[in-house]
Amino acid sequence: MADEVVHYRVERAVAWLTIDRPEARNALNAAVRAGLFGGVERFNADDEARVLVLTGAGDRAFCAGADLKEMAELGMEVPPADYVPIFGRNVEVTKPTIAAVNGVAYAGGFLLAQMCDLCVAADHARFAITEAKVGRGAPWAAPLPWLIPPRVALEILLTGEPLEATRAHQVGLVNRVVPLAELVTATQALAETIAANAPLSVAAAKAMVTAAAQRAQQELLDDADRIWEPVYRSEDAQEGPRAFRERRPPRWAGR
Repeated sequence: MADEVVHYRVERAVAWLTIDRPEARNALNAAVRAGLFGGVERFNADDEARVLVLTGAGDRAFCAGADLKEMAELGMEVPPADYVPIFGRNVEVTKPTIAAVNGVAYAGGFLLAQMCDLCVAADHARFAITEAKVGRGAPWAAPLPWLIPPRVALEILLTGEPLEATRAHQVGLVNRVVPLAELVTATQALAETIAANAPLSVAAAKAMVTAAAQRAQQELLDDADRIWEPVYRSEDAQEGPRAFRERRPPRWAGR
């Protein structure tokens, strides 16, 4: 099942890992999450692949986040540590990674884009942490102020409203913005430029920048888990996905 919704292919030393649920805006159901873990493991073991590109099928969504219908059915509270791959936290990836964002990157989709080393976005792409709109948590966003200015990070988190691709590029969340028709070729070219460089130098450069970012981040992520746990366990955290499934506005209780 995982192989049907997440595909892995290698082209000229560049591995493409593609979420293929366009009818569900590439949402993260159990099969997709398993496929992503499997694809990352395959990339790590693939000596022919020097760079990983993560993308989604279709032109509407990179990934719209967790499958809220599945979440409502499961009544999930705190997501387990292995709910979705988080590079550097529950899975190590020493080779460079690029997000090729072909549409909306919301919630868990924002997480996937955030965790990659680089990001290339189609000009119609949008980025949002929508958890405030469904009563869920975003402890994984703790490193966000390292990527972008804190006030921009707060705006994203507090409003749940999306950033357009051009704005995301202006604040440093995105490296390059290109027309959708050029997304694959532009990302492939960027990845091939990296793949052609000395592998030890590339690995050391990534390790150095990652080390600088992570000196305090592990403690910060642990604090974020503690801060967000009561939100995950709240009535509102169940109400949000339930309202989504029932296609009605949520009725927040504040508890």
